[in-house]
Amino acid sequence: MAAITMSGLTKVYPNGVRALNALDLQIADGEFFALLGPSGCGKTTLLRTIAGLESASGGTVHIGDTDVTGMPPGRRDVAMVFQDYALFPHMNVRDNIAYPLRIKKVDRRTRHGKAADTADGLGLAELLERRPAQLSGGQQQRVALARAMAYTPQVFLLDEPLSNLDARLRLEARTFLKRLQRDLGVTTVFVTHDQAEALALADRIAVMQGGRIRQVGTPVEVFRRPANTFVAGFIGSTPMNLLPATVRDDGVEVSGTVLPLPETAGPVTPGEQLTYAVRPEYLDFSPVERANALSGEVVVVENLGSSSLVSLDLPGDTGTVQVVVPEGDEPAPGDRGWVVPRPGRALLYRDDELVAAPIPAQPTGANR
Repeated sequence: MAAITMSGLTKVYPNGVRALNALDLQIADGEFFALLGPSGCGKTTLLRTIAGLESASGGTVHIGDTDVTGMPPGRRDVAMVFQDYALFPHMNVRDNIAYPLRIKKVDRRTRHGKAADTADGLGLAELLERRPAQLSGGQQQRVALARAMAYTPQVFLLDEPLSNLDARLRLEARTFLKRLQRDLGVTTVFVTHDQAEALALADRIAVMQGGRIRQVGTPVEVFRRPANTFVAGFIGSTPMNLLPATVRDDGVEVSGTVLPLPETAGPVTPGEQLTYAVRPEYLDFSPVERANALSGEVVVVENLGSSSLVSLDLPGDTGTVQVVVPEGDEPAPGDRGWVVPRPGRALLYRDDELVAAPIPAQPTGANR
């Protein structure tokens, strides 16, 4: 197994499009790492550049101690699972799994034995004679993973491997994939545009925009402390509320209401125009007036199953604030409501960047 290190990695296409812009990124040995971002942000290009399917215009890629920047894909010791699985329709499951070993000129008996062992571990033992057209989407996904596993590479590269599955199968496959990667301990990089998928699976996440990395961190870090307003608005099943605010001597004014200065905020100056940010999950809704609360008219109530997402129009030009309300406590459109941020959950942004107090260093010898 091996770590992956990218330094100044750049990809410019002949038409001038800069898909990757001098990226620096380190992925640890054995890490499950997610590349997350909207369509066109460069995440698939980055994955393909690691694989050698795209050539870098500048910078370097190291896998372990080896500079693979100019190395052809077949010599990089990586296995890639594509979004459409890329199974050979004329081959059965056994031959699809064994194909990388065939390319490596492993003898037929050995590669079929390896394919059978790998298939057994993924619940495919009864399907070895079937062809891809006879398999469900979930089964095809497992065959694609089995083919990558049979190759026993240093690195797995997964390009939106769950996107073709229905909602229930995707949840099952997500759990399966997490357990599989943990058991194998193989360095794994996967591309997704699904925030829930990245938060559930990854040890760390790189959030990308326009060929750049906007933040790298654990799922908890990027969810609770987005480094900038782009990440704040992108991460999470519901976007973070981003509201114009003015710093006062006694707090921060939002929509005519003075709220306590967020505990996590760094130094600010009275009179500064900032952005006040808080997730809908970290607001409490009240149908009666509350002190130090934002108030507005309920305009939309969206049923999320065990909870509802309530949108309130705030006075003036402040905009809309969204709050998650428990099942049974939903207001009706047209009602008035008050929302209160939970202590320690609000953030401030200056020029789109987080205004954050330093996180206290952990004492030497403390449990991690």
